[in-house]
Amino acid sequence: MAIQKTLSIIKPDATARNLTGAINARFEQAGLRIVAQKRLRLTLAQAAQFYAVHQERAFYNSLCEYMSSGPVVVQVLAGEDAVALNRQIMGATNPANAEVGTIRRDFGESIEHNSVHGSDSEENAQQEIAFFFSGLEIVE
Repeated sequence: MAIQKTLSIIKPDATARNLTGAINARFEQAGLRIVAQKRLRLTLAQAAQFYAVHQERAFYNSLCEYMSSGPVVVQVLAGEDAVALNRQIMGATNPANAEVGTIRRDFGESIEHNSVHGSDSEENAQQEIAFFFSGLEIVE
């Protein structure tokens, strides 16, 4: 397995409930390292640009509105097979279908308010990381 980097976003529903530390602990306990992290509030235009891949889907507008509705924590996670490991830790998109002990099962409120976003491939991780971070901000 190779050391990879992946993007994680702690979404507005989780930051509003002060779950950043609990979610970060899950990543670290599973062997991922947080090598970059910042709290910000996306504008609607930034959310639309970030999620442009979904613009043809019915949920696109509500997703963009939701992701710009409050603070998020964007972070770069690093570790062995980080993309797949992060997706395992997060659980299924719909918290009702997520395995017990995953972030989305334990903290998610709904399919949209599911507490976290994670890159779905190494290629997308590279693009998503570059959207939020410069190389100087990633400290390993």
